[in-house]
This record gives sequence, C-alpha cells and structure tokens, in this order.
Amino acid sequence: MKMIKYCLLLLGFVTMLTSCSPTLSPFTQNLYEDNNWTEGDLRKIQFYLSDDIVLYRELTGGNSQIIEGEIKVVNGRKRDQITFRRGTPGVFLFSPKSNRFAVSFEDGGDDRYLIFGPNPKVANRYVLLASDWNRQQGVVTYAGQQWTVDANDAYTALMVDLERLQQVDVNTRVAGGRKIGG
Repeated sequence: MKMIKYCLLLLGFVTMLTSCSPTLSPFTQNLYEDNNWTEGDLRKIQFYLSDDIVLYRELTGGNSQIIEGEIKVVNGRKRDQITFRRGTPGVFLFSPKSNRFAVSFEDGGDDRYLIFGPNPKVANRYVLLASDWNRQQGVVTYAGQQWTVDANDAYTALMVDLERLQQVDVNTRVAGGRKIGG
C-alpha cells in the first residue's frame, strides 16, 4: 500500500513538471514570415536547441585557448570541445544577412554565437549553418575561432514555445450603448 502511494505521488510530481514545461515547436521560415517579426521582436523570443551540438577542434602544440569547454583526448590527440545540450536556451543577437540568425547560447561576449537559417530539406526549419559541409563535418566560427561540427548536427534546429508566442494582449471594453435623443 505504501509503495502504491509512493508511485502515485511520483506520477503526480512528474505530471506536474511536464505540464509546466514549455511545448516547443520548430522555428520555421513560414512562422517568421507570417508574423513579420523585426529584429527587435526576435530579441524578445526565447529560442531553444532541438538537439545537442558539439563543436571541437584539435589542439596543437600548447597554443590553445579554452572557452567554457573541456579538453578531451581522442586517438592520442588533445581536442578542445564545447557542447550545447538539447533544450539549451538562446537569444537572438543579430541577422548577418537575410534569413540568417546569430543566436547566442552562453554569456561571455557577443562573439559567442552560432548561425541558423531555413533549410528547405526539413520544411524550412531554422537549422545550424556551417561553411564547408561535407559528408562527415562542417566548419563554424565561434568566439572568433574555427571549430568543426559533425554532419549529424546540421539538422539541429531552433525551437520556440509557440503557446507563449501566441499569447496576445487584448484591450477589452464594453460598449455602454447609445440612446436616441439623449
């Protein structure tokens, strides 16, 4: 009997936590265009990552600068790595060109951002953009340095809490009526 009460209590707690968490949806080009958001509007939107992103670079000869990352040894080589976990909140910084967003997921300077843009292969979701994509990896610039990202991170998308975005402030008043001759 005690175990059943414990399980019910645990189930209730989990239900309460999940009901309070935001329901995230992909940020798409259609959503952006339908709402005609300005850069000022975009700065008010809380973005999230759909999946993990791992940036890494090989360290050579003691001239490394570690930026909120960690050093790993892979195949006998030292590697500097930064991980952005799924669900990490981010903020819009600027738009380097049309339909491109620079989004920052950590404090420490406005040069710490990743670029996202619409990809027609995945319903125009705003996904991670990199230069020099090949079958295995791409190159991104982060904090002024070149980093490698695995190709499977190419489909990591920006997510938003649509329910919160669609909350509209409504000014309401009740008309008092109008009488003849009065």
